[in-house]
Amino acid sequence: MAGLIVKADIEKVKDRADLEEIVSNYVTLRPAGINTFKGLCPFHDENTPSFNVNTARGFWHCFGCGEGGDAISFLQKIDHLSFTDAVEHLAQKYGITLRYEDGKRPADDYGKRQRLLDMHRVTEQFYREQLDSPQAQPGREFLLERGFSKEACAHFGVGFAPGGWNTLANFLRAQGFTEQELVVGGLASAGSRGLYDRFRGRLVWPIRDLTGATIGFGARRILPDDQGPKYLNTPETPIYHKSKVLYGLDLAKRAIATKRQVVVVEGYTDVMAAHLAGIDTAVASCGTAFGSEHVKIIRRLLGDMADPSVGLQLASGQSRGGEVIFTFDGDAAGQKAALKAYGEDQNFALQTFVAVEKRGMDPCDLRIAEGDEAVVRLIKSRIPLFEFVLQTTLAAVDLSTAEGRVIGLRAAAPVVASIRDRALQKEYVRLLSGWLGIDAADINQEVRRALRSKQFSAPGVERGEPQNKVEKQADEPAGSLVASPAEQVLSYGDTRTPRFKLESQALAAVLQRPYDCLGTGFDELELGVFTSSAFQAVHQLLQASGGLGRYEKHLHAAEDVFGESDMAIQKSTEGWNRELFERAGEPVRRVLQALLVVQLPQDDRTKLATYARSVTLSLVQAALEKSIVELRFEIGRLEASGEQTAQHFQKLLALEERRRALEAEAIGHNRY
Repeated sequence: MAGLIVKADIEKVKDRADLEEIVSNYVTLRPAGINTFKGLCPFHDENTPSFNVNTARGFWHCFGCGEGGDAISFLQKIDHLSFTDAVEHLAQKYGITLRYEDGKRPADDYGKRQRLLDMHRVTEQFYREQLDSPQAQPGREFLLERGFSKEACAHFGVGFAPGGWNTLANFLRAQGFTEQELVVGGLASAGSRGLYDRFRGRLVWPIRDLTGATIGFGARRILPDDQGPKYLNTPETPIYHKSKVLYGLDLAKRAIATKRQVVVVEGYTDVMAAHLAGIDTAVASCGTAFGSEHVKIIRRLLGDMADPSVGLQLASGQSRGGEVIFTFDGDAAGQKAALKAYGEDQNFALQTFVAVEKRGMDPCDLRIAEGDEAVVRLIKSRIPLFEFVLQTTLAAVDLSTAEGRVIGLRAAAPVVASIRDRALQKEYVRLLSGWLGIDAADINQEVRRALRSKQFSAPGVERGEPQNKVEKQADEPAGSLVASPAEQVLSYGDTRTPRFKLESQALAAVLQRPYDCLGTGFDELELGVFTSSAFQAVHQLLQASGGLGRYEKHLHAAEDVFGESDMAIQKSTEGWNRELFERAGEPVRRVLQALLVVQLPQDDRTKLATYARSVTLSLVQAALEKSIVELRFEIGRLEASGEQTAQHFQKLLALEERRRALEAEAIGHNRY
């Protein structure tokens, strides 16, 4: 078919792509063994990290939702790209020239996303150059008054949209972009007199995704005769979704992952001021309130996990793990925003703080008035979100009277009742008792009443019910293989049994470390030895493909090129895995992906080789012992003499001899 990318070039892209680098643009990954990393899945909401990346195999897999694949499929899913666009993106990133069948690219829908990204990159450069123009003098004065130097503006990509009706549109058309692309990308609109620029006579800030690609703009009014809104942002486009982007995240993501802190401010200049003051974890929402999608982004970057030692907020204001700090204004709107954040996610609330400047100054104004240190002090003054919500609740009540204190108690009790961490709830009962001057026992009674009345229940979440599917799987062992909800054809069975662990680790060892498993007798295992349909399907695929014997052929071919070396082992393993994927159907491919990212419990290369062989031997021995028991039972039910009995005895002797040989080999290994 014309337009298809040559297969060899696709494989070249897969080989060259750095999966850890690509995934790290969206997820904070932490080492989990040799060439393996873990983090929170970007494709479903979870508390315990079940998203695994194996860089040696080039695969990722989530044991929570069942999604998995390679670098190409990851970009397809997370950025909603077509296969061709994802391959093109990676080829451009790694400097690979692609060839197409018949020398033609796809005629339709080719690179639409990349065209929009290119157009925004060119537009950003255009705006930045315009900031030096005479027309931009008011904009430069605005920036200087707020303490932003030319170097700072360049760092954040600040530019200026000229005041002409269609200056940008004419420029982009001259660069080869179509009118339709300008409209679809949100940079221009169609009027009765033709195209006109969306942003005119304004300072503009580029809004970038996690990879650093510009996907939209935020513009601020600076001219007195501008009758438009104070802030104007790019509308929803194929590449820009305001509920799923945070301004400054591309600059802050590394600091966020390292410091395990996010500071959420309210505007573009606040982000600039915070970064320049040393708070390099600051971000802001873009033209919309901070919402649930933003929560998911931040939690993935923090590596947030449902561990009592991570993200546990103390009433003293200290956190043992990652923390999110909101710098809302102290007015009613700011309080409302904080309360909305409180209602987003109980687990998120456990590590959330609020820093409010009592005079109502935002970080930019505070930096102008008192300097960088004042911004740092503001962030350090943060208090837990629960405490802020309680103080806001009590501030509306006259606590100088007995009646007011009772009203305050009844208003605050549902907030305390909503804290699911019982130890933390007790601490806030103690604090509330001190604030109100009411005995802790009375407060506890009111909290229990609030629990019974469900006044604290979050919208859409029934009390006592898990908030999401991941919480329902909290009893699953770490690193276990959990079937995808959408995949009912193959099942893993009971994932909590020792047998499941043995089978999953042995299959993972054979696929990931085939060289170490040679000579274990794995190829001699009969079909049906595995207890789950998922593992049975993989075993059947291995047997049909020639098993480890087929891998040896890949090894010999690699040794002809690289000699007897680690490179030969690596290349032969990659070639064998690729061949298995080509032979497998879609359900089995999912199981293969999962097995290729399962973490083998060793981080030392020598011990890992020993473990891989040992666990495979253990599976083979278990199968032999089962066969021996079954054969002895069969002999027992036959007559003492007879040809069939003799045949069974001969087979039994062979099995016993094989078992003794495996036991002798296993003496030098760490047994599974």
